[in-house]
Amino acid sequence: MNEENIKEINEFGKKGRKKRENSQEEVMSEDQQYKFFVDLRHDKEVLEQILKMLKDVNNKPYGKEITFKDLAVYAVPKLLPKDLEKIQEGSLNEMERVQRLLDEHNEKNKTKLSLGEFLVKKLNI
Repeated sequence: MNEENIKEINEFGKKGRKKRENSQEEVMSEDQQYKFFVDLRHDKEVLEQILKMLKDVNNKPYGKEITFKDLAVYAVPKLLPKDLEKIQEGSLNEMERVQRLLDEHNEKNKTKLSLGEFLVKKLNI
């Protein structure tokens, strides 16, 4: 292989498309995200609930088909701050909850306990 072929191989990705140095996706801020992908293959219960809802809402003689997007656009403005807090709480794993309690304890009591010291104190060991 000559230098020109090597340069061409390095310039293109596996599928033969030219790689972008500053791709638009990397530059795009969170405020500019326009497309969302919802993967429900591991949450069968929610998937079934959404599919049933779509079937029921589309059981009508007139009008365009109602999509998941229509449901989301209607539902999102109805979320309250309390709902968002529940969603945030649900996103934490066990260790993050413990770490949050430690941080709150240290801030409230103006201490700098380590995680181990905090657990010993809380568990009275």
